[in-house]
Amino acid sequence: MQTSSVEKTTYISTGEMNFDQLFKQLSPEEISDDVFTLAGKVFPVITAGKEEHYNSMTGSGGGFGVLFRKPVTWCVIRKDRYTLELIRQEHTYTLSYFADAYKEQVLFLGSKSGRDSEKMKEVELTAVRMPSGNISFKEAQLIIECKLLQITEPAPGDFYTQEARDYIKVAYKEAKDYRKYVFGEITNVWMKSDLSTPLFKLKD
Repeated sequence: MQTSSVEKTTYISTGEMNFDQLFKQLSPEEISDDVFTLAGKVFPVITAGKEEHYNSMTGSGGGFGVLFRKPVTWCVIRKDRYTLELIRQEHTYTLSYFADAYKEQVLFLGSKSGRDSEKMKEVELTAVRMPSGNISFKEAQLIIECKLLQITEPAPGDFYTQEARDYIKVAYKEAKDYRKYVFGEITNVWMKSDLSTPLFKLKD
């Protein structure tokens, strides 16, 4: 199995620049954006790993809520994604949200696997090491850090509407296509220091 190396990737460490100069911390309750926009209209970049080796993918689908009395996010990730493998290893990950100007780069991170490519060197984003050691990007507007709570796989028989059954039938054509539901406790929320809320608005 080949893995891509990121030792030469450009990043900003907290030793080189104060993270608080780039981002300000919020509580989960202070996220003022419409959660349906964040979950369904603005594709997040899901990143797992540490400075020495990390990987990112484009997220699609998921949501926000409360589980075990904790504020949580949940994501839908195909079981063969390399980022999911790193989430299992590290038990932490970040969700990073970008303005439309970075849409091309966000989609690029979903176009190939980091398991057998150098996409983290190729993407035109600046990685930043967060105080926790997690990785996100300087260009992000909103960053949500998560601690892994649960990874589960839905059974086709658990769905009751025809629409849901049809979706699962297509999604489960091959074992590698199976989707995992990934639940993470929100541990930190960061917003770009020079921005005011709300961050994302749907175009008219």
